[in-house]
Amino acid sequence: MAAVKDSVAGPRNRAELPAFFSVFQYSRSAIALVWSTSPVLTLWLAGLTVIAGLLPAAIAWVGKLIVDTVVAGIGIYQQSGEAELDQLLYWVALEALLVVLLAAVQRGTGACESLLRAQLGQRVNVLILEKALTLRLADFENSELYDKLTRARREASTRPLSLVMRTFLLAQNLILLGSFALLLLQFSPWAVVILLVAGLPAFFSETYFSGEAFQLFRWRSPETRRRMYMETVLAREDYAKEVQLFDLGPEFLKRYREIFEKLYGEERRLTIRRDLWGFGMGFVGSLAFYGAYAWIAVSALLSRITLGEMTMYLVVFKQGQTAVEPIL
Repeated sequence: MAAVKDSVAGPRNRAELPAFFSVFQYSRSAIALVWSTSPVLTLWLAGLTVIAGLLPAAIAWVGKLIVDTVVAGIGIYQQSGEAELDQLLYWVALEALLVVLLAAVQRGTGACESLLRAQLGQRVNVLILEKALTLRLADFENSELYDKLTRARREASTRPLSLVMRTFLLAQNLILLGSFALLLLQFSPWAVVILLVAGLPAFFSETYFSGEAFQLFRWRSPETRRRMYMETVLAREDYAKEVQLFDLGPEFLKRYREIFEKLYGEERRLTIRRDLWGFGMGFVGSLAFYGAYAWIAVSALLSRITLGEMTMYLVVFKQGQTAVEPIL
């Protein structure tokens, strides 16, 4: 057990930024695999990702113009008694169009992901089976190799595409954050700094506990395989005779429960620690947001910015914060 704890605690001693960023070499490999599976769907996914990163900033900008047009229109109406509706309705219609376009882009992204998942799952499974045909009988008796093969088969339909989607999501949020930063720079460069720095505590927390979760995932592979084997033996018809003849059911079921309790105990401790730290780091981010909220509101009160600009900056800062978190 000490060796297990050392392996789980490994990222504490090896959490270096170069090693962390080296993970992107797998993103390149996964993207190459997806491209070879379907270049057309990959291009569609990339294009929709770029559009989805730009539209929220455009919606926020048009929202600012709507508010400013309403404020200016109120002044004109109070003076002349006439309402200028054309400009206001134009901006409202434009924002509605952008919102509909964003919804269509999100639907398109989901459709591309579903189609790619099916094609990629089949391709990776075929690659795994082709590799399995080249193995010798002795290779299957190698527990380390067999664990790798089991993990690959179990995750074939989800992991590669998940890695690619997270890479595209990273690119989308970087585009989104860049467009938001351009809008916030009009208010103050310090607002951009606050937006970026506020996400760092959560980043360090997630990095640490993600490393522990991955090590736990690797460590529990043999135990998971044993549990799956016992489940198969107890539930399948072709093993039923031997189980009943040698009265193996109670013993196997006991071991099955013991393995679950062991795995669940480790996962429960990690989950509780991760969520507690995540709450604390999220609280720091909330303090940063409401500090910026007060700063922007006071600036509007002192007439340094318009009411529309205040609305836009608040929306941009909040959405920018939600973009920083998944990036990190």
